[in-house]
Amino acid sequence: MAKKSADVVVIGGGPAGAVSAFVLAKQGHSVVLLERDEFPRFHIGESLLPYMMGLFDRIGLREALETRGYVPKFGGEFIDPTEKKFFSGVFRADFSKQGEGRFDRAFQVERARFDAMLVEEAGKAGAEVHLGAGVKDLLMEGDRMVGVSYEKDGEEHEVRASYVIDASGRSGRIANKFGLRKTLEKLRMVGVFRHYEGLDEKHNLGAEGDIQVGAHNDGWVWAIPISKEVISVGTVMPRDVFRATTPEAAFDEHLNRVPRITARLTGTRPSMDLKIETDYCYHADTVTGPGWVMVGDAGCFGDPMFSGGVLVATATATRAAETIDAALKAPADADALIDEYSNYFKTGYDTYIRLIHAFYDGELVSVAADAGRTTSRDALERYLIRLIGGDFWSEHNAVAQEMRRRPEWDTFAPFQRVFGCPSYPQLDEHDRKERAEARILRVTTGQ
Repeated sequence: MAKKSADVVVIGGGPAGAVSAFVLAKQGHSVVLLERDEFPRFHIGESLLPYMMGLFDRIGLREALETRGYVPKFGGEFIDPTEKKFFSGVFRADFSKQGEGRFDRAFQVERARFDAMLVEEAGKAGAEVHLGAGVKDLLMEGDRMVGVSYEKDGEEHEVRASYVIDASGRSGRIANKFGLRKTLEKLRMVGVFRHYEGLDEKHNLGAEGDIQVGAHNDGWVWAIPISKEVISVGTVMPRDVFRATTPEAAFDEHLNRVPRITARLTGTRPSMDLKIETDYCYHADTVTGPGWVMVGDAGCFGDPMFSGGVLVATATATRAAETIDAALKAPADADALIDEYSNYFKTGYDTYIRLIHAFYDGELVSVAADAGRTTSRDALERYLIRLIGGDFWSEHNAVAQEMRRRPEWDTFAPFQRVFGCPSYPQLDEHDRKERAEARILRVTTGQ
């Protein structure tokens, strides 16, 4: 068996794994990244949020993202023929209305290209990348994880490391080893999706490049343009709805409930067979341990309703890398640093999943109304669009504050929230002052 050592070994080459390896390698650490698949490979989750632009700008990946020809996304269109879930029949979150200092766009991406790009950037930064490397075992010394063994090209290898980052996504290597994963039964959905080619945006009744999210009584439908000619379309539904019919019948029937999306598909044709994703939502109350941390989907996964998956994955990956860097430099502080990371991880995912609960419970309007009692109308719109755009770690977002008051939307066991925007940390003080000024304006003018 070939053996080696490194500061950190990363399991998984998706966005969370690639970004954590990239950040750690840039900090000068030896990093081994192991990905079981060969790239490029298909993956769902093609719509990014504007807060990712701030995050990627901060860590040095924005230029790589902006120069790959991805479809620009300046907003999201939320369609509700039932008028029960959103604020009107059609509501557009315009990212230019977030306020100063924030990027007004994101991108729609073909994940095969996007994920391969991030792994490539991790390698350029100095990480040792192994594709087609399947992790076989997690190595333990007492209760501490000290590395992994893996197989590549029929040969067995072992990597010993000070820390293991689990970015294995839904396969959840550490969660499964220790029995940590819990299903969010209320959000246990099924997704059925395919791509269409021949897209012509002249048929789009909304804004070119926008994601469309269409609500109906049995779930919701997405439409995401991932190139000039290809669009991803899917429907998400509860398991009992999925089981009551065939995937094809459910897909077609749900799609036809949202005429603005079917209009956008005029002249297109399917370019792939239907694909199915099940058991969408889960979490672990324990996301760190001696010698290891989880990042991204390995520790929690929320319904993709608001396209937050890649953002929370890369934000937690960045924070994990920064935490491990600090722990390697100051071993005496490692336990406290890792505990803080655990709470930071939960803070972001908890906020994102509360937004999802608000949709499914039909409470978005009610939450916004509650937030409106303590802020001005203009500020309320900014807070809402920021939240939809990825503002999951802000202590001062009025809409997020109201959502956190709802105990029925708790995901994790009680924990201490750790705030601090991963995308715009320089705006934290500005946001605090803005929130205070909005309260004063609301009281003095009654807006």
